[in-house]
Amino acid sequence: MTDASPKPDLPAADLPTPEVKRSEPSSRVTDLAAEPSERRFVQPLIQAGTAILIATTLGRMLMPPAKPPVDPAWNVTLAPLVKQGGDPYIRALMRTISASESNSYRPYSLLYGGEHFSDLSRHPDLCVPILAGPNIGDCTTAAGRYQFITTTWQEQAARYYPQPIRFWESRQFSFAPESQDEVVYRWLSDSTAWGVDLAELLKQDRLTEVLQILSPTWTSLGYGIEPNSMTNQLPEIYQQLLNEELAASSG
Repeated sequence: MTDASPKPDLPAADLPTPEVKRSEPSSRVTDLAAEPSERRFVQPLIQAGTAILIATTLGRMLMPPAKPPVDPAWNVTLAPLVKQGGDPYIRALMRTISASESNSYRPYSLLYGGEHFSDLSRHPDLCVPILAGPNIGDCTTAAGRYQFITTTWQEQAARYYPQPIRFWESRQFSFAPESQDEVVYRWLSDSTAWGVDLAELLKQDRLTEVLQILSPTWTSLGYGIEPNSMTNQLPEIYQQLLNEELAASSG
């Protein structure tokens, strides 16, 4: 029940003083002092990202446009390498591989099946139908002098590409003749890639062993699944090419 009886008036001095809550210093001030711990972390990242974007843009603007790679042609199918110098045994082996894989006057632009592509600035990545052999019905992206499929080219170029990719460039590897040669030369010269020193085996006249090692990669070398009309001639071809390379290196 509510008490409705009148209340006596109190003198003003006896009136209770209303309690005034004094505002405490806002913790927001402290929070703002603490927040820079996050800001100190995030802000430099933003600044660094902006700097990289500016540098990338300037790099692309200031770099002269690259000249398109030239597709060389010869009047012989056992074509010389574009690459200059190097171990004559590895060079002869490279030319032997291409004698079987890309026996053409223009080997560096050759697609599987015999057609040619025109843009050597990158691997063409065209999947051409396979019309014969154990993989009939599939398609292959094999291209160039060494018939690299796209994934193998990307993997080996990432390891052996002759020029480092600059940070403002996309990770695309030129498929220029010089690049094709250099990647294969470095790959064949890397004993850790094959578990053995291929050049040393060749110097010991153990070509058959070398072709056996390489046949899972280049399947037309005589011990793989796709021999062709050149396969049986490879030992003779290798010896001819080795003589040429030894003569060139000594001259």
